[in-house]
Parts: sequence; C-alpha cells; structure tokens
Amino acid sequence: MGKTFAEKIIETHLVHGKMEPGSEIAIRIDHTLQQDATGTMVFLEFMAMEVPRVNTELSVVYVDHNLLQTDFKNADDHRFLRSAAAKFGVVYSRPGNGVSHQVHLERFSVPGNTLLGSDSHTPTNGGIGMLAIGAGGLDVAMAMAGQPFYLNMPEIVGVRLTGALQPWVSGKDVILEMLRRLTVKGGIGKIYEYFGPGVETLSTTDRATICNMGAELGATTSIFPSDRRSREFLESQGRGNLWTELKADPDAEYSEVIEIDLSTLEPLIACPSSPDNVRKVSEVEGLDVGQVIVGSSVNSSFRDLMVTARAVEGRHCHPDVSFEINPGSSQVLLNVAEAGGVMNLILAGARIHQSGCLGCIGMGQAPATGSVSLRTFPRNFPGRSGTVNDQVYLCSPETAVAAAVFGKITDPRKLGEFPKVTDPARFSTNDENLIFPPDDSSDVQIVMGPNIRPFPKFGPLPDTILAATVLKVGDNITTDHIMPAGTNVLPLRSNIEAISEFVFYRMDPEFHERAKAAGVGIVVGGENYGQGSSREHAAIAPRFLGIQVKLAKSFARIHKANLINFGILPLTFVNPDDYDSIRQGDLIRIEQVRADVQAGLERFTAQLVRTGKMIPLQLDVTDRERGILLAGGLVNTATEA
Repeated sequence: MGKTFAEKIIETHLVHGKMEPGSEIAIRIDHTLQQDATGTMVFLEFMAMEVPRVNTELSVVYVDHNLLQTDFKNADDHRFLRSAAAKFGVVYSRPGNGVSHQVHLERFSVPGNTLLGSDSHTPTNGGIGMLAIGAGGLDVAMAMAGQPFYLNMPEIVGVRLTGALQPWVSGKDVILEMLRRLTVKGGIGKIYEYFGPGVETLSTTDRATICNMGAELGATTSIFPSDRRSREFLESQGRGNLWTELKADPDAEYSEVIEIDLSTLEPLIACPSSPDNVRKVSEVEGLDVGQVIVGSSVNSSFRDLMVTARAVEGRHCHPDVSFEINPGSSQVLLNVAEAGGVMNLILAGARIHQSGCLGCIGMGQAPATGSVSLRTFPRNFPGRSGTVNDQVYLCSPETAVAAAVFGKITDPRKLGEFPKVTDPARFSTNDENLIFPPDDSSDVQIVMGPNIRPFPKFGPLPDTILAATVLKVGDNITTDHIMPAGTNVLPLRSNIEAISEFVFYRMDPEFHERAKAAGVGIVVGGENYGQGSSREHAAIAPRFLGIQVKLAKSFARIHKANLINFGILPLTFVNPDDYDSIRQGDLIRIEQVRADVQAGLERFTAQLVRTGKMIPLQLDVTDRERGILLAGGLVNTATEA
C-alpha cells in the first residue's frame, strides 16, 4: 500500500511512536515560528528552561500582532524580542515586515520540512508542501530547545479536487465550502491532504489560503503536494533551488475521501458569528455594508491585493463604506506598488495599513456599532473585532471588493469581466527587514521592560481537589472567549498577573475576582471547548487564577495540549447529560486524583457536593502527559530533567 504525502513527511521525521491513528507520536521539527503576541511568552519559557541557544534548522520571530504603540508596552516587547532573538539564535522579523505565516511562506518555506508555530494559522505553509502545525507557545519553546513535538497521529483525509475555479471564485471559496460541509468541529484529529487533477489549477497562495483556514475546521493541519506550481512560486522568490517534487503515492489510501469539483463552486460567505455559518453570496445579497477589509492573516498575498486593485480601477468605493487594506507582507506591498495597484487602491478611496494582523486580532479596525463588516479574515467569533454585537462576514477578496464598490453584499460576478492576475516571474524582495542573529551571542544582553515579568511557577498536582465551579459555559467556546484579544489586552501578553484580569472578561467581567476568591476552581464547558487560536494564555492565566480542572464534553486539540502543558486537568464527561446537573457555584470534589493519575487510570469520579451525585469522568491523556500533569506543567518537567 502506498503512502500519503503527509505520512511520508511524518515517517522521515518520526522520533517516537507508531503511525497508527490516535496513538501518540513525536516528530522532529525543522523550523519554528513565533509571533509577538505569543512570542514574548515563548522566550520567557525558553529562558526558564535555561537552554543557551536554539537547536533547530531555523527559528524566526515575527512582530505582526502588537503593532499599535499606544504606550510603552508593545514597544518594550519588540525590544525584548529583538534582544532575545539575537541572544538565542533566532531570526527577527521587524514590525511592518509582515504576518508570520505569509512571510515564512515567501522567504523560508521548504517543501517536505516540518514547521511548528505559536500561531494557529501556521498551516498556511502547507500550501507549499510543508507539514506546518500550530501549537501552544510552550510546545514551540520545547522544539526550539531541540525536543520533538508530541501529538496524536491524525487520520489523513484526502480531498480530491477536480475541474477549475470559475472567474470571481477563488481559494477562499474552496475552504468555505469545506467549512459549510464539515463545520468547525469536522477536522478534529485529522490532516486534510489535497490531491487530484484540480490541484494544479490552484496557485500556491490560493493553496495557502485553503491551508490557513483548515485551522477553522479544527484540523491538525492541511497540505498540498509540492509540484510545478510550488516550483514556480519558489523560483519567483529566488529560492528555486529548494524545490523538490513531493506527493502521495498513486496507490495511497486515505481514511476517507472528500470530492470537490472546483468548477461547480460559486462565491460563498461565512455569516456571523462562526466560520462555518456559510451561505452563497447570492443568497444574502443586498445587505448594507459599513466596512470592508482585504488582507491580514489570510488573503493578503500579491494575487489577492492585485485582484482587488484591478477590480476598483476607474471606480471609487461606496461613500458609506470604510475600505481598508492590510497587506500580508512588505514584499506584497512593494510588488503591488510596482504593478500600479497601490495607485488604484488610493484613487478608489482605500486606507492602506501597515503589514500585519491588525483587525484580525482586534488590534484596531473595529467596525461601527450595528454595522456590517466584510473581511477576508479567517475568523468572525463574536466580539473578536473589538465591537460588541458585531456583524462580521468572512469572504474572498472578490466578494469583499464588490461590497466596497456597491455598498452592499453583492455577488462579485456583477463587477463584470474578471481581472486575471498572475504572479511576477520574479518578485522584488527586501530582506533588510529580517535581522539574523550573530554567530557569537555571548555579549548580547536581553532587554526587559517593566511590563515583562518572569514566567510564573506552578505547583504539582494535589492529592485531592475540592473546587468551586467558577463558570459554566456552552458549546464551541473559543480562545477569544477565554482570553480576549484587542488593544487593551494584547499588550499584556508578557505579564500574566495583569492579563489574568481579562480571563472571560467579555462573557463574565466578574470571573477574575470570583476565581481568586475560590482559591481552587473548575470551569465547565460543552462541546469543542477552546476552539480557535493557539494562544496559551487561555490556559496560563486561568491556572494563575487557581483553575485546576477544565471539565467539558470535548476539547479542541491545541487548547487541550495547552491545558496539560500548564498542569490543568482536561476531564470530559463519560455521560454528556451529567453536564446538565452542574450549576455555576457548585463545589466538586475529586478524591485521590494524584494517585489515580499516577496509576494510569482513565476513569475518575467527581462528587457534586450539593446533591451528593457521583459523576464519572474521563482523562484521555498519554503516559507522558500524565507526568506533565503530576509535575504541575511542562516547564516543571523540563527544569527537573
């Protein structure tokens, strides 16, 4: 039996375990990336392990989230990241150089390599044929220290593409179709591998868009083969020597195969407030729009911005629309300018922002109250934009620019003839914004401002847990719910004590004080608890507040790993109906929990003190993860070793 492409990469990087779906494996990591919102904590964790220098082929830190300098905090963080990168052998990408996964795709991606990033959209680089996985910052810090990355072996699901996209339809519509079919829970425990005759019709950046938003399916990652389109992209970046043809064997077997005929797709849009609330654009036409943003974390490539620029040539945006552009990188902006696109955008009334995530993470660009915002972003979770009760729709650049022109959600095919755009044979590049570390960093001093605090120390797992149910929430709780982003929270990423005041702030402003008063706490959730970003602060800050257990019907992959990494027990209901018997404020007792974790037990029993009811619970972790929980977190195990 032949192998899938993903299996081939895993096999060549396998350090521990067997490639059997569901069993724990460990793989060697070639590249790591971190961005500034998660990167400060990654470096603090790396420093806590007392490792002198990174042990990867390449590690890069990108300043792309905390770009607004409204006070000293973000500027101090940038200075800290710059000095830590020099000290530990990490490449530093300056503010304004671009979004981590976009710049890595352009300047560093290597087909067949592994990439681990402290950004959930790291799988963008699957578009060039990397096995690129998003993870919590501590897992990335461990990889930087030369340790393998542990995960459960995913199922490999094949997505067979046939046909070719019609005009005004793009890669965004492909992934929106996947979300329409599979939902935000459909990819848990899976890698989506794209193959078939339709693959060759997609550019590398369209493929990157599809892989980027595979994260919204809950997938471990997504991947395309490395073929002639990959070679074209690498050659256009002046890196053609790194290309290798890599693909699945002709007789490869997938756990299942999904069929998509690209020629049948039409423009799609994700309605508020979930990426899987997908409908045809033609079904929601006519809704007034107040804001349109093209770019940011996804759909910010040369092709995406040039299609937008050509579509507005000779036109002006509607007077009621704030039309905004977030280039994915300085390289993208440079080449769009050389092609005349910047002039078109300016004349059309667009506001061109610096290259970065910006509005995608709630760092500015909040829409007006009660207005509709169309964005090419990957997420539209409630309140993520920074506006309460926001109405954010996710769509392609084609659909976005149509709304900018007409002032209403409009099928982009009504714009007329499609402005076909091709990438330059050779992009203009500027690597001066990448600062490479010195070979000898012994004299480098790390600069830490007053907002940067050492990594907190956590104690080991106790013998018995008696905890108050500090909060009870429903299904599909996101990391945005748990640890909000935005201009007043993101600058506190390097200060756990300060940022802990914002845990669940938008859902329950009193959570912080209630958790502190409880001393030891439990949070109860429904299905897919912790979906969304890789932000480990959604685990660290609750642990700092005394949360010892998260009890849910099911967990999202990255968040569950982060909970374990910081010593929080991720328990699930054996009988989902028991969720209904727990009230907020209830005391829950779990006896001899430490001994049972140490003994390798999977079943635990919690007593609901109010009624005396005994609730059976499941602990689905590996032996390695049990050791982490017993120690009180992964940093403790690393320093003990």
